[in-house]
This record gives sequence, structure tokens and C-alpha cells, in this order.
Amino acid sequence: MAGAFLPAAELTESGRPILKPGEVECSLLSAVDLLSEELPTFPHLKSGLLILTTHRLFWLPPETNNRTNPSSFIPLSAIQNIISNKKSIKSMFHSPRIRFQVSATQDGRIMENGGRNSVAITLVVRGKTDPDSFVGKFWEAWRGRAWEATGSAFGSGSALGDGGGSGSGLGPPLAMRAPVVGVSGILRKEQEMWESTDKSLQDAFQDLNALMSKAKEMVMLAEKMRQKLLSGSSNQNSGANDEELGTKEEMQDWLLSVGIVSPVTKESAGALYHQQLSRQLADFVKIPLERAGGMINLIDIYCLFNRARGTELISPDDLLQACSLWEKFDVSVMLRKFDSGVMVIQSKTHSDEEVFARIKSLIMKPEALLTGVSATDAAMTLGVAPAMAKEYLLTAETKGLLCRDVSPDGFRFYINFFLELNSKDMYLVKDHSRYCTWTSAVLSR
Repeated sequence: MAGAFLPAAELTESGRPILKPGEVECSLLSAVDLLSEELPTFPHLKSGLLILTTHRLFWLPPETNNRTNPSSFIPLSAIQNIISNKKSIKSMFHSPRIRFQVSATQDGRIMENGGRNSVAITLVVRGKTDPDSFVGKFWEAWRGRAWEATGSAFGSGSALGDGGGSGSGLGPPLAMRAPVVGVSGILRKEQEMWESTDKSLQDAFQDLNALMSKAKEMVMLAEKMRQKLLSGSSNQNSGANDEELGTKEEMQDWLLSVGIVSPVTKESAGALYHQQLSRQLADFVKIPLERAGGMINLIDIYCLFNRARGTELISPDDLLQACSLWEKFDVSVMLRKFDSGVMVIQSKTHSDEEVFARIKSLIMKPEALLTGVSATDAAMTLGVAPAMAKEYLLTAETKGLLCRDVSPDGFRFYINFFLELNSKDMYLVKDHSRYCTWTSAVLSR
């Protein structure tokens, strides 16, 4: 129903809207109905999540009926006017309403290019949020017209001011400086100092604004390059050499640390802060998880995520709460806690059996059969941190694959022979068994 009147919105795997280059989230409202009181055929979208950005107004359905009413959006460029609501006694007894007019086609379809007709859209806010603050940001985003500035951001260059020539004689004649005499001279000198200071401040702020705009352009450009590299890596030919693949991976890692274009903040998300932060984090950890082999320490993600957010840092409690909300969402990652208390983030497709197979191949080497392996040895083989490797070894011990030896030098892990020993004949060595491999390694010394 909604697809016949509103453009469909593209979402990430975690359910967050995919933003355009230069598009930034401004505010969120929960439990919002979207309808048109003038157009009877217009669908009545109920209890959805409303996300305001600098370019669009998203309506995301609740988790229960996302198939019936898909995600949609209204481009801010199609909005003709935002109708101010008048306060009355009647308005105190029903849900707050936000009305605005959009340009549409003759059949009522709202498109980015607009149309000749006008349709009034009503937003009914049923959640416990502040609609007045949202309306203020709505006006600000609509008047800002950021969708027009985005198209010309890459084509605009910095203009240089024209400097007056002093030695050519073609410039205007220099004014004679009045002498500093008496009270009027002191006042004139003070005025000149204030004007000089004011000009210096204006120049400084102009340089700062130019730097901020250029930094924003660089983030947008880096995001485009990263998307091209990611799309190119999936279509690589089998004949690509390792050096070229390694260079692309390094470039992806470098671009990943440039930053998140539109980080979720408490100011924009409000009461939905942790919920939206959880979804954004689920989208962010995909590439680090692929680099780490499907599991990564929570501390490492905390550092990477905060580095990508720039100045919008989050606390460890916010990160932990965001990870704990993944159980309620249909995302491809999960939070895992080992018996020792170490918490990691891992992909749902990650299998411990593959890691145990690599540990078994390491520990069955002749030298490892005699001296065992440490967490450092396993870390070098698995390509993870020693703390993570130790957790893998302890988990393999609980599965009966390894045995542990505690000494002043630390933990050493050995292959478990007890499962293959015969209680009736302890000296029986079965052919092609682990115990047989160990005896062969001992006798060959």
C-alpha cells in the first residue's frame, strides 16, 4: 500500500536507513502515525519510527508488520510548507499532530521530483517524546536545503580574494593617516585596534568553516572510495595477485577509520538512543569481524567505534548496553561471554569447531606434543590476541580436546590422551591414535 504513494527506503541489515552522501540524522520520534486526511486512498501507517535527516523524512514500520507496510520516506525537497499548529484546549486532549504540505502527482504519489498537485500529510505522535523539539529541527532541516548543497559540494572550489597591488601604481591611492593627538586620537587608536581584532576573528572563523567543509567533503569522498573498494572486492578475478589484494585491504582499513558520517547521538535519538546505537554498531562491526576471523574483543571494538565516531564518543556502559540489545534484533552478530568473564563480539556464522581444528593441528606437531603450547603460540597460529587465544584454549579444554598444566611459567596445554586410554590395559597403544603419535614423537628424540 505505502509503496504506491511513497518512495521505498533502503535499509541496512540491522534495520537502519542507508543515507546518501552528506545526509545526516537530525532527530527521531517513536510511535508515529503517518496519514493524509485529504486523500482517502492514502495508506494509514501506524506506530512507526520517524527519522528526520537533512534530506529526507523516513518512516520505518515496527518489527511486527514490516512486511505489510515497508519502509518509506518523504524527500524534504517535495515539502512545500510546514503548517504551524495553534495551541488550544482541544489539542490538550489528543495526540500532538504535525502537518505539512508536499507536492505530488495527480494520483497522489510523492516523488523526489515533486508534482503539480499538493497533498497535506499529518504526523500523529503517540509516543512519549517532545514533538515541539522535533518540529523545530524539522523547520531547520527544511530551510537548510542541504540536498541542494550536497550536489555542488564537490564542484565548488575555494575562491581567492583579489589583493591590491602596491608597487604597480594601479591601485587606489593610500589614505593619509591622521596623527594620534589628544583624546580623539586615543579613541581613534582604540577603534582601529577593535576593528583589527574583529577582522582577525572573522578571518579565523572563515578559515575554520572552510576547514570543516573540506573535512566533511573528505569524509564523503572516503566513504565513496570504501564502497567502491568493497564492491570491487566481491567482483575480483581469481587471477589477482596477493600484493594487489593486500593493498586493497590496507586501503579499506584506512578508510574505515576515517569516520562515521552520521553517528547516532543522544541529542538526535533521544529515548531511542541505545536502540539506534545498537543497530548502527551492528552495521559497523561487520568489516572488523571479517578481518579478525569472526570474533573480536569488546575492548578493540570500543576503540575502533569511538575512533570512527570522532568527537561523539560513547561510554563503555553505552557500548555494553547496545551490544546486549542485539538479542532483540535480527542482526548477524552477537555478544558472547566466556566463563572467565571476557566478553567478545562474534558473528552468528562463526564456528568454534573450525578454531578447534586449527588448534588440534597445532598441538599435534611433534614439538608441541612434547612441550605443549602456550597462549602466545596459539595466538600466532590463530592470528588473534593472546587473551583471545587463551579463551579458545580454555574452551577447548572444557570440550575435552586439551589438558592443562599450570606451572610458574604459566599455562601449557597438551593434547588429551585420557579419552583414548583403556582402563583395563593402560599400556595398550592403539595404532593411528593420538597416544601413538605422542609415543612416536618421544621415541624419536
